[in-house]
Order: sequence, then C-alpha cells, then structure tokens
Amino acid sequence: MLNYIWAAMIFIGIIYGVITGSMKEITEAALNSAGEAVSLCISMAGIMAFWVGLMEIAEKSGLIKRLTGFLSPFISFMFPGIPKEHKSRDYISTNIIANILGLGWACTPAGLMAMEELANLEKERGNTNRQIASNEMCTFLILNISSLQLIPVNMIAYRQQYGSINPAGVIAPAIVATCISTIVAVIYCKIMDKKRG
Repeated sequence: MLNYIWAAMIFIGIIYGVITGSMKEITEAALNSAGEAVSLCISMAGIMAFWVGLMEIAEKSGLIKRLTGFLSPFISFMFPGIPKEHKSRDYISTNIIANILGLGWACTPAGLMAMEELANLEKERGNTNRQIASNEMCTFLILNISSLQLIPVNMIAYRQQYGSINPAGVIAPAIVATCISTIVAVIYCKIMDKKRG
C-alpha cells in the first residue's frame, strides 16, 4: 500500500511540474536529493558502526547481561505469560536497551529475533495460526514503537549532517517525549491485557 502512495505522490509531482513548467527545478531537486541521500548514508554508516561496535563490546563484556537482569522485573511485569528462562526475554531486553541508547538500527536484529521466539512460544502453546499476533507480540511491538530514548543518536546525526548549531539540543525534548510515549504504551498494554483476561 505504501508503495502505491509513494508512486502516486511522485506521479502527481511530475504532472504538476509539467503543468506549471517547472520540470527543470524538479529534475535538479531530484539529483540534489539523491546526492544528499548518499552523503547522509555515508555519515550515518560511520555513526551506526561506532554505536553498534559499542553494543558488541557491551555484550561481550557482560554489561548487556547485567542490564538484562536489571530489566527482568519490568519484562516480567509487561510479559507475565513468557516463562522466566525463555530466549525471547533476552532479545526483548536487548531491543529495549538498544532503543534506550537511541540505536534504532542496532535494535532491529534483536527485535526480529524476539518476534521469532515469541512465534515459537505460540507454537509451543499449540497456537499454529501465524496470521494472528499473540498478546506478547502486540505488547512488544507497542513498546518498541514507543521507544524510550536517552540518547537519540539518529536524530543528533541528522541534525549534525544538516548543519545544526547545536545537534545535541534535541536530547531533553526527546527524553520527555519518549518517556510520555512509553508510559502511555505501558498503560495501554496493561488495560488491553485486563480486557483480554
């Protein structure tokens, strides 16, 4: 569906450019934007390599394991149906930690693994319908989207790339906004759990 929306927007933009006689500007904007996109990707690749490397060091040093233990009561509160020793708990914790550190791209592999393990948990429970997401999957997705962030690395990188005087000036508003979104997500998930129960 999203592909159709983007295609329609591009088509409408080209038609509008032909009607108004501004095809030259549209062509220049497309070429300039393509160059900026490549430049941004190169900048972001370096930043993400640095942070993903730090996450790898944190994992090998045992820091992630300790933080996972610290998050265990929260995981038990949010996911009471997941057994204590289930693999999905580790992946969910890693995903949450990466999100807190603002590593949106770095948390994706852990998020995918968590969803896979949650699907396996449903199979173990005898639910073989892969078309329906479990309560745990929905809760995890909502928490992942609300994404509490202490260091919004991606946003800081974008602001720096585009010449912001104070790229880190977004940290305080990001903390407030993501705290509110996470609190709302937690409340919503618990209300929905009670309705299902």
